[in-house]
Amino acid sequence: MPEIDAIEVSHWVARYFYPFARIAGMLMVMPLIGTLMVPQRIRLMLAVGITMVVVPVLPPFPHVDALSLASLIIVLQQLLIGIALGFVVELVTQVFVIAGQLIAMQTGLGIATTVDPSQGASVVVISQWLLFMVSLVFLSLNGHLVMIEILADSFRTLPVGLTGFGPETFGLIVSWSGWMFAAALVISLPAMTALLIVNLAFGVMTRAAPQLNIFALGFPVTMIVGLFILWLTLGDMAQSFQGYMDTLFEFIKKLTELS
Repeated sequence: MPEIDAIEVSHWVARYFYPFARIAGMLMVMPLIGTLMVPQRIRLMLAVGITMVVVPVLPPFPHVDALSLASLIIVLQQLLIGIALGFVVELVTQVFVIAGQLIAMQTGLGIATTVDPSQGASVVVISQWLLFMVSLVFLSLNGHLVMIEILADSFRTLPVGLTGFGPETFGLIVSWSGWMFAAALVISLPAMTALLIVNLAFGVMTRAAPQLNIFALGFPVTMIVGLFILWLTLGDMAQSFQGYMDTLFEFIKKLTELS
């Protein structure tokens, strides 16, 4: 039987396991693929398949002893890079989840909740509806293919080694997280403004006719107005997500120093 020495094992680890750690880290947290709806076995097979396709075109990696501390640090660095890239993409989809929460809170639809199969948590129906919409738009724009392409190119601009993302990179990710809340507020602003006008109108009616049961009348009206505003702005939300995807890809290229 052929014998396998430590040098060959170290070469295999450097050639295949380092890229696999970065690819698996991204697939573990990115939208759709990294959710509970996709079994871990499928994600593992997908990471292995992408690694086998990408490795032949990658530049040579540093040769480090497979059982050394330096090798463990490199693996952790690659895993962290992949998780950071997938987390940034996940933040864009969560923009619409937060926007749905804000709209539901103003319309009174927050009482209608459902279980999100991707996260295993209870969310409002509007957030789940918007999440399904942006997931379909993400697939229609080939966002998953673009992410795999950017990930493969990141091995050239951010090569495998003992160094990875620096403090300034994590500062950019934190700033991107703040942008997520601002974008969610912008998306929900038309519905919140319309409902504010409705509530002001009910306040005037209460002062003009105190005998009206404003609570029994206002609750269904705000729900109907909220659903009507959602119907009117749904197309604009899909176009906004397309613009956010372009901003996302530019930001990821900035993180990996592609631009």
